[in-house]
Amino acid sequence: MRKVRWGILSTARIGREKVIPAMQKGEYSEIHAVASRDPERARMTARRLGVPRAFESYEALLADADIEAVYVPLPNHLHVEWSIKALAAGKHVLCEKPLGLNAADARRLMAAAEKSPHLKVMEGFMYRHHPQWQRAKLLVDRGKIGELRAIQSFFAYYNVAPDNIRNQADAGGGVLMDIGCYPVSLARFLFEAEPLRVCGVMELDPVFQTDRQVSGIMVFGAGTATFTCGTQLAPYQRVNILGNDGRIEIEIPFNAPPDRPCRIWYQSGMATEEIQIETCDHYTIQGDLFSKAILDDTPAPVPLTDAVANMQVLDALVLSARSGTWMSI
Repeated sequence: MRKVRWGILSTARIGREKVIPAMQKGEYSEIHAVASRDPERARMTARRLGVPRAFESYEALLADADIEAVYVPLPNHLHVEWSIKALAAGKHVLCEKPLGLNAADARRLMAAAEKSPHLKVMEGFMYRHHPQWQRAKLLVDRGKIGELRAIQSFFAYYNVAPDNIRNQADAGGGVLMDIGCYPVSLARFLFEAEPLRVCGVMELDPVFQTDRQVSGIMVFGAGTATFTCGTQLAPYQRVNILGNDGRIEIEIPFNAPPDRPCRIWYQSGMATEEIQIETCDHYTIQGDLFSKAILDDTPAPVPLTDAVANMQVLDALVLSARSGTWMSI
């Protein structure tokens, strides 16, 4: 069975430790090369992970005619620039979330993608492809919790390292871009709609000048979604999905472990059922779904318009936090 030959732009930790090993297990994906601005780092990464080729520049990887698709796990402020360069080189693009620094940035990539309709481009929100989220969506869609009325999300970790890219404002760091984008995405995914208005509250780190804690309210036509995310809080994540006749709780909604089953709880009336989700790796699933779309020449699993719409909500939350007022979408 033919596999799509992938190149990885950078030796970022998420690529080294999660995405590359996961995609190497894929049915339709093959990691062909990795590139770094540090040649030795590229070679070391390639040797350790068994990747056939190592390039000492991103340009050199994009010039390799054997590579069909690239994964872009660069810092946030470089996502759009290198995704556009990859498209110009004739490569399909899977870009790590968030797609850009703001909606205008994301629209630049969408405009470039529209000029190359034969190439697939997708934002890498891996959580959406995990069976636990597919199960939760199915329960909601089939009315198993009645009418969807409210979603509550928490996502937090603790990181005060100055050299960490998430704490560097000029590189697009901050909690909203790093993990706050997940609660926004999942709310839109479950409600199958865009919020009508949002309210955001933001706290900046006095040294890094990045947002370290953000809370938000998103008002949809059918209900509301609330969230709190932080980079200087106790590590924790949980999502509760409530209808007028039931509830779904997802234990590890975002960083689902690839080496053991996941659990969700489904409550109907007074009865609660624990549902075990089989062991899987959402990065493997994401890579295979995107690769299969390339091989079959079918649309990407999630359209680029979804990524731009998510950025619009993030922009509105930032504006709301700065102005102290509600913002319409």
